[in-house]
Amino acid sequence: MIRLLLAEDQSMVREALAALLGLEPDMAVVAQAARGDEVLAAAREHTVDVALLDIEMPGMTGIEAAAQLHRELPDVKIVILTTFGRPGYLRSAMESGADAFLVKDAPAAQLATAVRKVLDGERVIDPTLAAAALAEGANPLTERERDVLRAAQDGATNAELAAALCLSQGTVRNYLSMAIQKLAARNRAEAVRIAREKGWL
Repeated sequence: MIRLLLAEDQSMVREALAALLGLEPDMAVVAQAARGDEVLAAAREHTVDVALLDIEMPGMTGIEAAAQLHRELPDVKIVILTTFGRPGYLRSAMESGADAFLVKDAPAAQLATAVRKVLDGERVIDPTLAAAALAEGANPLTERERDVLRAAQDGATNAELAAALCLSQGTVRNYLSMAIQKLAARNRAEAVRIAREKGWL
């Protein structure tokens, strides 16, 4: 029996997925989590074979949870499920150790097949997302530029950003300016929006 962990913050979606996967003769959902920072403990406690993780969760994103799981429990296979078909998310998920990346509206049978395939050592990626990721190319932002843009999402001033990130205001300005230029944005708000839409933050 394949032991599954299902991490999804929307209880209705989580319960529906659990019910659908429970219909598979060789699978059992043995653990559920509503937050990303609950994933590792749940996987340890219930000795799971495969973790199915949503990307957008409180506490920790599915991609961060995947990286933690991959580091601490490398034998657990990881399937990322998302409503957001953003190419940058795909690249981040694979770099975090995910074995599969699928959109949530895929048929349940396709999800079950993906679970079996990752246990056989295969990688499973939604073909539309794979093509989009190839067309999009790599994230042009450096780690520091991403940090500054993330911090700027709530409209903080340069002085507030500098204090929060332990940088000088001039350095913050430079990082913002480079990010705006690389994303061909008109201002920081547009740079944040573009980076989020592409899954680069």
